[in-house]
Formats: sequence, C-alpha cells, structure tokens
Amino acid sequence: MRNLVPSWIRVPIVFFIIFGAVEFFIDSGEKPAFVEYPMVMLFLLLVLLILIAIEAIIGALENVMLHKLDEAAKARFLAEKESSVKFTWLKETYTKLLGQKPIEEEGEIILDHNYDGIKELDNNLPPWWLYGFYITIIFGAVYLLRYHVFSGPSQIDELETELAEAKIAIEAYKKTAKDLVDVNTVTQLTEASDLSAGKSIFDTNCVACHMADGGGGIGPNLTDKHWILGGDIKSVFKTVSEGGRSGKGMIAWKTQLKPLEIAQVSSYVLTFQGTTPANPKAPEGDLVIDESVETPAETVTDSIQTTTN
Repeated sequence: MRNLVPSWIRVPIVFFIIFGAVEFFIDSGEKPAFVEYPMVMLFLLLVLLILIAIEAIIGALENVMLHKLDEAAKARFLAEKESSVKFTWLKETYTKLLGQKPIEEEGEIILDHNYDGIKELDNNLPPWWLYGFYITIIFGAVYLLRYHVFSGPSQIDELETELAEAKIAIEAYKKTAKDLVDVNTVTQLTEASDLSAGKSIFDTNCVACHMADGGGGIGPNLTDKHWILGGDIKSVFKTVSEGGRSGKGMIAWKTQLKPLEIAQVSSYVLTFQGTTPANPKAPEGDLVIDESVETPAETVTDSIQTTTN
C-alpha cells in the first residue's frame, strides 16, 4: 500500500495535516500561528525535517533490502513500484533534489572501504540540503547588515511601539466604554437616557437629603452656584463616589453604585443649576461659576419626558 503513494506526496500531506492541526488548536488571532509565534515556525520546520529524514531512512532500507533480493524478486519489486501513482516531472524533480544515483549506477560511486561486507557510497550532499544551507548564510548576512550594521528596529523598539499603540487603543476604548469611567475621565453626560437613569438614582438615594427639586434639606442646595467641594463634573463625581466632608458630609456611594451610575447621577445633579426649587436652602460653600455645566431646566425636563414616554 505504501508504494501506491510516493514519498513526495506523503511528506507534504502529513506536513499540512500537522500544520492545520497547529493552526486549529493555537489561537493566534488574525495572524497565522507560525507568524505570531516564532517557536511554532521552528516546530513546523523540525517536523518537516523529521518527515524528510524518515522518508530518507525508509528509502535507504529499501535499497539495502533490494541488494539482498535475488534478481527475480528484485524485478518484481521494481515493477510494483513502477506501477504506483505516476507524476513523471514531479518524480524526476524530487529525485534531482535528493541528488541520488539510480541503483543501476551505484557501482560508479562505491568506495573501496569494506567492513564485513558493508560498502559505502560516495554520495554528494542532497541539493535541497545544500541550497537550504546557502539560504541560511544569505539570510544571516542580510540580518547582520539590517539589524547590526544599519541599526534596524530592535525588539525593544518593537515593544515600545506596541505599548504606545496599546495605550492609544485603551484610551480610545475608554471614551466609548462608559463603565470604565473614573474621576479622571468622566465627562458630563447629556443624553436623555443617561439623565433619565440619573434621575432614577437620585430619586431613590438622594431625595431624602437634597429634596426632589434639588432645593436642599439635610444636604446642601443643588440649584444655586455655591459648592462646598466643587461644582464641575469631576468634583461632583468625586464627591458622590468618595463622600462629602469627614464626619458631617454624605456617605461614599462607590460601594453601592457603579462608576457609570455615579456619572449619570452626577450629570443629573448638574441639571438643577438655574432652576427654582420650592423651598431653597441658604447657599453653602464657595461661589463657583462654570458655564459648561449649566443646562436649561426646560431642555432637561423635555429630554427626560421624551425618554419616559
């Protein structure tokens, strides 16, 4: 059965089966595994060399066996081998790459050495091996010139480039990932869905101290321009997250609310600016004027009503 499939077909088939298995089991993202991981390439090259070596050993054993057969058995074996699948030009190319002499011409390259009847052939190095060796020399010379003479990018340079790209990607992701917001990246949310969610959080957790209209009770008035711990979005976010003044301010909500929820309720708190509560509490803290946080009450109310409806 082995003679029905020549070695020059067997080797690529087995190699690509192993190659496909490696690509299937190793998750390398968009790039092929042998590109992403150099060790995979070395492994595949080792597998290819082993397959070629096995075929060479099998071929050598067949030659030894042929020498021990009588003429009739040898003729039958060669006839069976010749009747196998034929691709003449490929077979001839494969034979040339091996650099072997036909069995009929081996007498021309037999050395004079004779050890207990074992004779040695003076074969040349296989051309595929020789050319591969030349290629490694050329590759080594080009690599030397590129990276050690002309100062090509080193692994440290590649690492720094990848880190810079990763940092840019992280910052871009943070801009769209609201759940990753923190006091340094928070911005005032203006979408109706966010303000509506902020109103729900405020009505559930903040009304008891600040009143539903933000006029203040136990807590300070949120409608005037006076702030105890700052009136911009970052300051309000930090106050809600970390709590107010030690011993007499509100609790820290970071253990009960997610960062996105804190950003939503903080943005909603800022919409009280410029409104008129029923029973406003006297101003507390410092006067802070920040036009960027002012939102007309009518616009906010319309946005929330639109979302609710």
